[in-house]
Amino acid sequence: MENQNNVTEFVFMGLWGNKQMELLFFFWFLLCYLAVLMGNVIILLTITCSHLIEQPMYYFLCHLSLMDLCYTSTVVPRLIRDLGAARKNISYNNCMTQLFAAHLLGGVEIFILVSMAFDRYVAIVKPLHYTVVMNRQRCNLLIFTAWAVGFWHSIALLLMVLNLPFCGPNQIDHYICDVKPLLKLVCRDIRVVSILVIANSGMVVVVIFLVLVASYILILYNLRTRSSAGRRKALSTCSSHVMVVVLFFVPCIYTYVLPAGSENKDKEISVFYTVIAPMLNPLIYTLRNTEMKTAMQKVWSKMAHSECK
Repeated sequence: MENQNNVTEFVFMGLWGNKQMELLFFFWFLLCYLAVLMGNVIILLTITCSHLIEQPMYYFLCHLSLMDLCYTSTVVPRLIRDLGAARKNISYNNCMTQLFAAHLLGGVEIFILVSMAFDRYVAIVKPLHYTVVMNRQRCNLLIFTAWAVGFWHSIALLLMVLNLPFCGPNQIDHYICDVKPLLKLVCRDIRVVSILVIANSGMVVVVIFLVLVASYILILYNLRTRSSAGRRKALSTCSSHVMVVVLFFVPCIYTYVLPAGSENKDKEISVFYTVIAPMLNPLIYTLRNTEMKTAMQKVWSKMAHSECK
């Protein structure tokens, strides 16, 4: 049977049906997006304009901030527009583009977090080999791998969705074009596709999360032999990473492990990894990091001094 696609556009049902609540959250998400832009731009400028860019941890953090900026920009501007619009529509092509871009950038971000965990593992467990293992060539390779894996993940999902027939209705019970709400609109049996989506997204996220948890357990185990000062510094850095990982992975696991037909709070929970986590990441990495705060003071005072001249 040939696939039929009678849908040329989709209509988002949004987060809430209440118009007054939507207007209230219009301003809230606008403030959140401005905070994401400002926080991550500050991190990017601080790292690239200081000696921190030479350290692998901050090199990865720079890429993480870039991903947060790009990932949020694929979702939040449209969400803000739709909260103030009478009709929340998106064309079929733009929907597929958003699906691909969001999963590409999200996939890259996940593997950057893995690279950051690997960096901390080598720094704490194998400190004598750190400069050899985490050289710039290997850091670039890890970033390239993150992009390659992210592309493979997103293109697999996109090709899967492009081959599905959408015959109507065209109302997406979400605020973004994501694979699970789209599957609910497919006019054929989706059990096999739903399993493939769980394998591609849900199980991969679970496995990566468990690997990250295991790596941090090993790091904590190896900290026993360190001095109290060294232990405090390592714990401060690792605790920041753990907070970011939990904020991003736990909502993702909830969203992508459950099958598409199940009734859950997907769209409400997804706010955590599309808006909240990218907004909090700069705060987590700056407020808990003395090196970042010192570098920020130097960079911004240098900029202010040059402007005065």
